Amino acid sequence: MLAIVAAIIFGIGFLMDLIGAQIAGISNTSFILLGLALLALHQAGIGTASVRSYGGWRGRSRR
Repeated sequence: MLAIVAAIIFGIGFLMDLIGAQIAGISNTSFILLGLALLALHQAGIGTASVRSYGGWRGRSRR
């Protein structure tokens, strides 16, 4: 989920760079740094599926 948000932030920053605009005094570099921070959180495992969702079934059949 955070990777999708980072992609959107990067897209907004790229469009702002193309047209040379700023949103409320926030520069394009701020959007790039925010996108990188979100990607770092995604790589760290924050915002992904929990460990519990993968640990319940171990592949054994019940008899």
